[in-house]
Amino acid sequence: MKRAALFILALALWILLVLPFGKAWPQDVVAGALMSLVVVVVMKGVPAEEVGKAFQPSRYGWLAVYLVVLGYYVVKANLDVMYRLLHPDMPIRPGIVKVRTELRTPTGVTALANSITLTPGTLTVNATEDGWLYVHWIWVEAEDPDEAAEHITKKFEWYIKRIVE
Repeated sequence: MKRAALFILALALWILLVLPFGKAWPQDVVAGALMSLVVVVVMKGVPAEEVGKAFQPSRYGWLAVYLVVLGYYVVKANLDVMYRLLHPDMPIRPGIVKVRTELRTPTGVTALANSITLTPGTLTVNATEDGWLYVHWIWVEAEDPDEAAEHITKKFEWYIKRIVE
């Protein structure tokens, strides 16, 4: 029953998106039905409460704020990496640090790992199921997992928690 409701919802959304550009022709409806079927198959393992989170408007507000915050840290990290590369002594102290994340859902951990990787100078190497991330860092400021987490993950976790968890 839930799959049928998801199919109808996806098809209705497809038709609403197609209508402003003209009439919903039969081929548009067929294409929408096929895409809706793909959505139902892909969403097979996702619990219903996870799908319901997508309909909470506050999450989109936090997403907009998070994109600005992420953009700020990406620009800041780009400038830092550029400084290190252009400096005559090339001040780098690379290493892999282990940090714990407070996020518990696979979506949240994946979003955090991708945010870290998008920020120049850091690269998520591995994410374990028990909440640890291994991050390659161009300038290791702290080797202690809690201190490293303050520098690497904390600036993103608060927002991601409000968006996906």
